[in-house]
Amino acid sequence: MSTIPGKDHWLGIRITPLTRRRLQNFRANRRGWWSLWLFLTLFIVSLFAELIANDKPIVLSYDGALHFPVLISYPETRFGGDFETEAEYRDPFVEDQIMAKGWILWPPIRYSYDTINLELEVPAPAPPSGENLLGTDDQGRDVVARLIYGFRISILFGLILTIISSVVGIAAGGIQGYLGGTTDLLFQRFIEIWSGLPVLYLLIIMASMIVPGFWTLLTIMLLFSWMALVGVVRAEFLRARNFEYVRAARALGVSNITIMYKHLLPNAMVATVTFLPFILNGSITTLTSLDFLGFGLPPGSASLGELLAQGKANLQAPWLGISGFLVIAVMLTLLIFVGEAVRDAFDPRKTLT
Repeated sequence: MSTIPGKDHWLGIRITPLTRRRLQNFRANRRGWWSLWLFLTLFIVSLFAELIANDKPIVLSYDGALHFPVLISYPETRFGGDFETEAEYRDPFVEDQIMAKGWILWPPIRYSYDTINLELEVPAPAPPSGENLLGTDDQGRDVVARLIYGFRISILFGLILTIISSVVGIAAGGIQGYLGGTTDLLFQRFIEIWSGLPVLYLLIIMASMIVPGFWTLLTIMLLFSWMALVGVVRAEFLRARNFEYVRAARALGVSNITIMYKHLLPNAMVATVTFLPFILNGSITTLTSLDFLGFGLPPGSASLGELLAQGKANLQAPWLGISGFLVIAVMLTLLIFVGEAVRDAFDPRKTLT
């Protein structure tokens, strides 16, 4: 790491003293700092869910050749079977055929989120056992596998929704605040009407009319989630649009877009960044609520909300509700702690003292 008076460079990125102090303030919040690393660890691990929980081997050797079923679909005939369809690797016949001429490397959990355990000794939902560490749901699917995949899809859904809605909200708030006048007045009246709509009921109605899916649900939720940052960005642009450096830029002929992007937006981002973890929390909670009510992701998808609904419907199987609740509680708590640390890092009373 090279050092220049007043500025640091790390991995080719210039870090100003103010940014360095914000990072120090973020690290000083130990709860938020360790929550960030724990959350990132869980999220990165969940990205490789197919290598952790899957009903297909990671790699196998058959007749001297390596195969990667987790990435490539192979017909059963490739391993001495009779069918041209994809091999069912959990089938004892197929497994014996492979083991006779090679070996198999399985994931730690030999179930995917939609794999049904057909060898249960008790009716589903089955209690925790050596085969299913947290038991199965009411369809015989492994709870651990569904938690891993459900955690991943919840985070990815929340991140995508947060990023897109933030971009739209920042753009709308910036245009309102910078242009002001009639534009600001019309925007404000529209937002007042739009924000007064019963969002959850409208989401339920629209989700019941449209075939649910990841992207369709994301689009529906985006219609209402973009307003979260409009007020913050609008206020910052309204405050700064008449500053001397903005007037000077206008006098020099700088375009409005350049002024908004290079001169006003950086100031607005300070307040905006502190809201992002909480917006992410809200996105995940909304998806979980819709899944719980049955208006979320398609049936059979790995869903934490659907697992909670199963726990509600099967009170004799407490492992369902408890498992789903703990995963959601830990995930949201970590994000809240990270949000608090980000808020402290951007607090001017701490960064400028």
